Parts: sequence; C-alpha cells; structure tokens
Amino acid sequence: MTETPNPHIIDADSLTGEMHPIRRVVVALGSNLGERFTSLQGAVSALADTPDFWITGVSAVYETVAVDAPAGSQDYYNAVVLADTTMPARRLMERALAIEDAFHRERSDVRNAPRTLDVDLIVMGDRRSDEDFLRLPHPRAHERAFVLQPWYDLEPDAVLPGHGPIADLLEKCDRSGIKLREDLDLQAE
Repeated sequence: MTETPNPHIIDADSLTGEMHPIRRVVVALGSNLGERFTSLQGAVSALADTPDFWITGVSAVYETVAVDAPAGSQDYYNAVVLADTTMPARRLMERALAIEDAFHRERSDVRNAPRTLDVDLIVMGDRRSDEDFLRLPHPRAHERAFVLQPWYDLEPDAVLPGHGPIADLLEKCDRSGIKLREDLDLQAE
C-alpha cells in the first residue's frame, strides 16, 4: 500500500509553483465480460501506478446482477477504491478512460452494454461537474447498491454530496442482487 499524504498539506508543483489541493476520491470498478477479476485487479494496479494518486483502501469484491442492462448480460464483479489525489478531475477522468481502453473496453450506443472494465469516478472531494465528459458526483451512485455497499464497507460514515450519508442511501436500495465474494481479494500493489 502506498503512503497517504497529509490531508492538510497542499501540494505545490515544483516547476510551476501551482497549488494542487489533496482531494478524497471514490472510484467504482466493474466488469462483466472476459476475465472479470483479472480486469478489476488490473484496474487497481493501474490506479496504484498513477502519479499523484494514493490508494487508501480497496473494498471486497461483490458479484452483482447487471442493472438496466441488455437481456442476457452476465453478472458483474464490482469493487470500490478510495484514494487521495492532487490530480485535476479532468486528468483523473482521462486516466480512468485510458485504463478502460487498456482492458479493451468497447463503447457502443447500447445503454449499459456489457463491458470488460468500467472505471467510474463517484466523488472527488467536494468537486462538482455537469459536463458530458465528467459528472461529479456520479449521477446514479446514490441508487446503486453495487457502488454503495463496497463503499460503505470501507467508509460507513461517508456522505455522497447532494444526497446524504451513504448508510441511509444504501438502506433505500435493493440489495437482493449483490453477493459478497469472499474468495476474491483485490490487492493495491
């Protein structure tokens, strides 16, 4: 596990002197095509190798029924990564997309189509964004047990900006389609 920076320090870029606040990040991972666990572990490893990104927690893996997906979609493996970062939100989103591409994520016009890897930014500090490229907090996280349950396991007192405590949100969700996979253990290397 990499060392976590002091959250009260603001990092200054040594070349430009530009200040970068340290923000808490929640990243949701999912896969329902191919080697699902291998894809999730690869995403965790790629995030751990990201400069200015310090992983502070990795959740257990949950197997979940595909939500609002085309008929015949396989179940997902889902997990959540907590981290601290000084990266700008846009750059972190670009990194998330690059990680998906590295695992052969194919994009289509089909809503919630099966995928080898999904890397979603759920929250990034108190940052808000409503751009097509980047929506923060994630617009559907508050109703997704496959995001809230693994996040809750790591941070039971967490709050989803604009929606409230994740414990309360999780109570409102249908959790019947998610199952803890105790035999699978993701490692931040």
